[in-house]
Amino acid sequence: MDATVSHDKRAGMKIAYLASRVTLPGSDIRRGDAFEHDYMMNALVPAFAAQGMTLIDISWDDAEADWASFDAAIIGTTWDYWDRLDEFLATIERIGQRTRLFNPSELVLWNIRKTYLRHLEMNGAKLIPTLWLDTVTREDVENAFDMLGSDDLVFKRQVGAGAKDQHRLKRGAPIPDMPHAMMAQPFIKMIQDEGEISFIFIDGEFSHALVKRAASGDYRIQSSYGGTEQAVTPSPADLASAQAVILMLDTAPLYGRVDMLRGEAGDLLLMELELIEPYLYPHEGPGLGAKMASAIVRRLRSGS
Repeated sequence: MDATVSHDKRAGMKIAYLASRVTLPGSDIRRGDAFEHDYMMNALVPAFAAQGMTLIDISWDDAEADWASFDAAIIGTTWDYWDRLDEFLATIERIGQRTRLFNPSELVLWNIRKTYLRHLEMNGAKLIPTLWLDTVTREDVENAFDMLGSDDLVFKRQVGAGAKDQHRLKRGAPIPDMPHAMMAQPFIKMIQDEGEISFIFIDGEFSHALVKRAASGDYRIQSSYGGTEQAVTPSPADLASAQAVILMLDTAPLYGRVDMLRGEAGDLLLMELELIEPYLYPHEGPGLGAKMASAIVRRLRSGS
């Protein structure tokens, strides 16, 4: 398929926005935070239309989808993939063989397990101290407190998002069943004080930043748990820290979200580099839609 696009040929172009049955409007199993899908579509659809493109949300597992009929596909709110990992990866690979996929399947495969953080750490990224547990036994949990030098730990799935199956445990507390490969980190109180800072990049260029704060008494910053967001103008030093992470990639992704938390020394620590299905906070970055649309046009025109 010829991916080169002229200005005249943009009219009538059809772009798929990959969603899921838990985020699509009208679904009887729709997630409580699926309004974020609506916010993204409200921001992207008119911006894409202004560039002569039609953006259509469609579930990634739609068996009747003709992916070759789309000029490109953007991975959007595929917020059930972590419990269907093999099916998701196979489908993403198949979609990428039929149309241009953003971000591409090879980047998805690298980013889908949080062990990618070890690669970034070797390239200079500063992380929260992390213990990687492919299986989790009671002995593993008890040893983790000593190995990480903390009486307050957070356990996260290596493949997951939205704090699903995440546990904050204090030494001596009952240990829940953790059947998935996990990562353990010391709890850092700054998540409740300043909050988590997210930096949005489109086509490698900084778009906007925001701080995400947990509801009172919680530490999880996602909207599902009452978290709130506020746009911020990052300091030059903070922005440079986030940009350095994006520059560690071989090529700039269409979109990326760098999530960071301030450490005790005042510098930012990398929590996540989200390249698969991150919410990009269009309310905090009103120019997001136009930037995404322009980036798609550039990439389809150049074939990159």
